[in-house]
Amino acid sequence: MEKQLDVERARFNMVEQQIRPWDVLDQRVLELLFKVKREDFVPPQYRSLAFADMEIPIGHGEVALQPKMEARMLQELALQPSDRILEVGTGCGYMTALLASLGGHVYSVDIEPDFTRAAAPKLAHCGIFNVTLEAGDAARGWAKYEPYDAIILTGSVPVMPDELPKSLNPGGRLLAVVGEPPVMEARLITCAAPVAYSTLGLFETCIAALRNAPQPEHFVF
Repeated sequence: MEKQLDVERARFNMVEQQIRPWDVLDQRVLELLFKVKREDFVPPQYRSLAFADMEIPIGHGEVALQPKMEARMLQELALQPSDRILEVGTGCGYMTALLASLGGHVYSVDIEPDFTRAAAPKLAHCGIFNVTLEAGDAARGWAKYEPYDAIILTGSVPVMPDELPKSLNPGGRLLAVVGEPPVMEARLITCAAPVAYSTLGLFETCIAALRNAPQPEHFVF
């Protein structure tokens, strides 16, 4: 019982000391962070670090985002219960669980098959079944289930692929971290109408790049 209290205290501290100060004030998001157990998704050897303000190694050279980054991205997408969502980069499956808890259906794709295989039982354990997990390279989009109401990239891209915004329904939102180290920006791209988009810069950050992310063309003199 005491151990469980310690876990809940750590979760509470994560929300109050890391996430809320990072301008995450959406009550739906904050309540969800108490409901979906982050410690059940990180690798067992890092379970004690599930609530730390850090990126956690998840294997294959990849990391889970900081809790405050996950929460802020989730808030900025402003998901609705009917939304069809594309997640590029399943990772440990925690963000997948958060997206599925707020949206209608999540299509989550990862280039590393081990990640999608491992995420399936974790999601089922949480009673989350409105998710389609597939292995593949979605860094330039995943046309199979488009159009989407929301798209989220859990890794950065040096440049925004043209194909991704085109997969949005009118009113759809795409959240991605764009740029190269050390300068990257989280951006929210909204589809106002077919082939008409607006882009809002949200905050500066720096996260690992998606594998096979499209590269900018460099001038050769």
